[in-house]
Amino acid sequence: MSDTLTGYARCSLDKQDLSAQREILLGLGVPDHRIYLDHGLTGTSRDRPGLDQALAAVRSGDTLVVPKLDRLARSVPDARDIGDTLVTRGVKLSLGGNIYDPSDPMSKMFFNMLAVFAEFEVDLLRMRTREGMAIAKAKGKLRGKQPKLSVRQQTELRRMYDAGGYTIADLAEVFSVSRPTVYRVLERTRTPEV
Repeated sequence: MSDTLTGYARCSLDKQDLSAQREILLGLGVPDHRIYLDHGLTGTSRDRPGLDQALAAVRSGDTLVVPKLDRLARSVPDARDIGDTLVTRGVKLSLGGNIYDPSDPMSKMFFNMLAVFAEFEVDLLRMRTREGMAIAKAKGKLRGKQPKLSVRQQTELRRMYDAGGYTIADLAEVFSVSRPTVYRVLERTRTPEV
């Protein structure tokens, strides 16, 4: 049986930096070449290539090291699933240096509480985002994606198309937009049939 340390770190946004988590993992004894990362991926999605690689790299007797539980999972079912999978395979889980022992009732309770808090944090973030968007929308500041062409340009595009001298590709080139944009403008400016 080996006792190899494998690390996993994740951040949700592309703008965020993983260096602090990497330093924590290195400080816990994980070799740099055994650290797997997911950058710009949310913890609520189970489709994370770095996590899949880390889980594939660990063998019976190894330890998967994560800086905090919320880096591994952001929901109780996902955290339990990953934890149970590791236990079944004989892999230990280290959360910031503390080994999770599923046979110890206190350790199991603490793990489940951490998972509940991680999920609660995600739910709060979603709620605040929805509230902020509703306030911005009420103030007229949240208008969605703006059309690529002004109303005047859309009218001219429609006129040129109806005149019959231009193809969709021609119109896309003249107005410097994609063909799907031309189709959307034509759909929006279509006069209803009587």
